[in-house]
Amino acid sequence: MYSIKEVEAPELAQKLETKQSMRVIDVREINEIHRGTVPGAEPMPMASIPVRLDELSANEELYVICHSGARSAQVCMFLQQYGYDNVFNLRGGMLAWAGSGLPIAMPQAV
Repeated sequence: MYSIKEVEAPELAQKLETKQSMRVIDVREINEIHRGTVPGAEPMPMASIPVRLDELSANEELYVICHSGARSAQVCMFLQQYGYDNVFNLRGGMLAWAGSGLPIAMPQAV
């Protein structure tokens, strides 16, 4: 049984400000991501994760986000099964991020 490590929106924002070595992966569908995402987040829809594992390093911290935190929690569990120990779910997803008044960015090219 895996336990999902979670991070609150303000904590993730602080980590992004301090430029810690990390990646933020947005696992929502592309049409959802186009409405705005966490600054610097990389679009990687949930369904594409299994075929894109080689793009993720098990040695880096991965912060996974979605709309409410449910899909990203599933992706965190999936990644843990493949040996990724440094994965963190954004608790409450983009709803919590926006609800905390944090900046929303338009996505990188997808």
